[in-house]
Amino acid sequence: MILLELFWMFLLIGLVSFGGGYAIIPMIEIEVIKNGWMTTHQFTDVIAIASMSPGPIATNSAILVGYQVQGISGAITAGLGMVVPSLFLVIIISIFFYRMNKNKYVESAFYGLRPIITGLIGYAAIKFAISNHLVDSISWYSFSLVLIFLLSLFALVKLRLHPALVILMSGILGAAIYS
Repeated sequence: MILLELFWMFLLIGLVSFGGGYAIIPMIEIEVIKNGWMTTHQFTDVIAIASMSPGPIATNSAILVGYQVQGISGAITAGLGMVVPSLFLVIIISIFFYRMNKNKYVESAFYGLRPIITGLIGYAAIKFAISNHLVDSISWYSFSLVLIFLLSLFALVKLRLHPALVILMSGILGAAIYS
């Protein structure tokens, strides 16, 4: 029955979630914790691994959660649950989108969706920081984490460094500071 629960949960999340993987993370976390499959700390580790792995973070997260819950069969089941809705919706939407993409109402609707998607991604980042006690109190630890964040943001936006290089440098800096 757990395999069916995994498939159904990720099928529903994949069906109703918009905004990309980072916007989906809070929904996955709520369901995983509600079902008692992982703790917040374990889920945070899953997100860290999923974000460093190649591919979409939502699918990677589903596969890692499925593996944690039910091994290889859970990983396959959760991964399929996550991608099946997208596969069918993208095929259906692409048929109509190419016919209607110049429609002013369709363009306006997509323009209106941008702020909520940005908000969902921001919410996921804040929730992630709070659940990992990164913003609990003012201390050298929290200050250094914010500093690494700001330096990474600067390197990405102003210096236009490749994200992989920024991740590598942040990891090295973290190892140097926190070891």
